[in-house]
Amino acid sequence: MLKHIRFLLLCLLGWTQTLVFAGSYDDFFLAIDKDNAPLVQELLNRGFDPNTVNPRGVPGLLLAIRTPAPKVTETLLAHPDIKVEQRNRNDESALMLAALDGNLALCKLLLEMDADVNKPGWTPLHYAATNSHVEVIRLLLDSYAYIDAASPNGSTPLMMAAMYGNSSAVKTLLEAGADPTLKNAIGLTAIDFAQQVKRTESAEIIAAFVRARRPKGAW
Repeated sequence: MLKHIRFLLLCLLGWTQTLVFAGSYDDFFLAIDKDNAPLVQELLNRGFDPNTVNPRGVPGLLLAIRTPAPKVTETLLAHPDIKVEQRNRNDESALMLAALDGNLALCKLLLEMDADVNKPGWTPLHYAATNSHVEVIRLLLDSYAYIDAASPNGSTPLMMAAMYGNSSAVKTLLEAGADPTLKNAIGLTAIDFAQQVKRTESAEIIAAFVRARRPKGAW
């Protein structure tokens, strides 16, 4: 009889813990949506995992950055167990999303926390170049980002700046040493990217750098 009572108590305890976790799970993502840092801190103090992902596989930190929920982002980054290299299903990292948004202060903090500036595939530099965040581009390059990093389809940060960014981003990358002659998987160069979307100024800047690379006095 005692064994049966003990078993029932254990089942009840497990069921109660499940309900508590379910409530905390919902509260966590609701708090991110509302940038409710005190509630997130309360959940973390009760042992909630700061690296929990939502039903779409997005970690709380990445969701906070994209929402944006800056207070929650700060709270999560202060937790000793936070994983700054945790990725979403598109292999995006916190540093990539911060670079895409041009959040210089957040990029600096993530780099101080050893976020990977040179992850395989799409990189933070690709993302910064896409939205022409020149200060972030410079920060990443100062942090030893590989300037000619190739995405899965062979596109470089310069190609992204040429197609989606502006001439300032293009010039910044070229002056830092980006190679304008590289081709992606289908044989397109950065100048091809610029010409496709009629970004004349960027195309002219790239062309000038290509001409400057040619040997002097060549026939």
